[in-house]
Amino acid sequence: MKLDLGARVEQRCNRRAMGLVGREHLGFHPDELVAYAYGDPRSSGAVVDASGAAVRSGNVWYHLAYSCQTSADGLKIERFKYSLGGAIPKGDWAEHYLVAP
Repeated sequence: MKLDLGARVEQRCNRRAMGLVGREHLGFHPDELVAYAYGDPRSSGAVVDASGAAVRSGNVWYHLAYSCQTSADGLKIERFKYSLGGAIPKGDWAEHYLVAP
């Protein structure tokens, strides 16, 4: 509860994205997510739209887009949808703040 609302909402939504990707995609074990990799997330109160995110599983980064709404205090997910894209070439990682494991 020490984080401001915007940071708390984004962290909660990032964790939900990683959890769903790990559960819903065979062989994926996400360990890092960058919500701003291909563009700044748009946020308003308890809503975050991160259409330019990236998630890392193993030694590979993948495109990710999500839309998330939390409770007013940022603690509970009320609405969440995401789309997992293809692998991001390693040569593009540095330009998009993506680090090797």
